[in-house]
Amino acid sequence: MNSADVCILIPTLNEAATIGQLIKDFKAEGFSNILVIDGNSRDRTKEIAEAEGAKVVLQTGKGKGQAMIQAFRLIKSPYVLLIDGDGTELASDAHSLLAPVLEGRADHVVGNRLVNYESGAFTKLNLVGNHLINMLFDLAYGAQLKDILSGYRAFTLESIRELELNKTGFEIETEISVECVLKNQRIQEIPITYLPRSEKGATKLNPLKDGLRIGSTIYRLAKVHNPMFYFGILGSFFILAGLFTGTFVVFQWFQGITRIPLSILTTLLIIFGLQMFIFGMLSDLIVSLHRQTLRLIKEQNK
Repeated sequence: MNSADVCILIPTLNEAATIGQLIKDFKAEGFSNILVIDGNSRDRTKEIAEAEGAKVVLQTGKGKGQAMIQAFRLIKSPYVLLIDGDGTELASDAHSLLAPVLEGRADHVVGNRLVNYESGAFTKLNLVGNHLINMLFDLAYGAQLKDILSGYRAFTLESIRELELNKTGFEIETEISVECVLKNQRIQEIPITYLPRSEKGATKLNPLKDGLRIGSTIYRLAKVHNPMFYFGILGSFFILAGLFTGTFVVFQWFQGITRIPLSILTTLLIIFGLQMFIFGMLSDLIVSLHRQTLRLIKEQNK
C-alpha cells in the first residue's frame, strides 16, 4: 500500500488541545495524506494542523455532517480513513481498520468502541444511549452492527461515492450506516481502543437532544428499507391508544354510562392503526419487488 492512497480525514471544531498530537501520531504510522476539515474553530486548531503538515479546508456550513459531506466531495484518494479530532481514538488502530478495505473484503469498516474502552471514556448515560440506539438500528435494518455512532471508519472511494447523505449534525454516522445497508455494501466492524476526552476539550454532543435526533433519523429512514417497521410502530401506537380508550368505554358501560364520542374515537383509532399495518405490508411488498428488479438489472449488466 502506498500511504498516499489513504486520505486521513479529520473533522474538527476547537480541537487545539489534541489535533497536533493526532497528526503526529498518524505520520508516525506512515500516513502523510491528512485532510483536516475545520468548522471555523475559535482556537488555534487550524494553525496547529497546518504547522504539523496537514491540509486544512475551512467548512462552508455548520455541523459535523455538513463538514463530512463537503470533505467527501473533495477527496480523490482510493481509500479514506475518518477519525474524530478529539484524541479519543488511536492512530495505531488505523491499520486494522484499513486492512479489510485494502484487501477487498469490505467496502466500509466501522471501529467498534464498545468492546475496549477505558474508564471515563463513556458516561453511564452515553453507554445506555448507545446500546438503545444500536438495538433500534438492528431492529429496523437487521444489520446487527454494534456501534453505529462510531466516528472511526474506513471506506473505499467507491463506497463514499454511493452514499446519498443529507444530515448536517451528529446524525451523520447513523445516516452513513443506513446508507451502507441500503446500498448493500459489505460492512465489517473492528474493535478499537476508545479513550476519555481531553480535559481541555469540551464535548459538543448533547446526549439527550442528539440522542433523540439520532433515534428519529433511524426511524424516519426506515420507511424506505423496512416499511413494515415504520408503519408498524405507527399502527401499534394507534391501536394501543384505541385499546386504552376502549377499556375506559367498556368499564363505563358496565356502570351504566354510555360514552358515544369516546366510542367513536376508539373505533377510529383502531381502524387507523389497522390501516397503518396494511400500508406497511403493501409498502414492504413494493420495496421487495423494487430490490428484486434492481438485482436483476445488476445481473444483466455484469
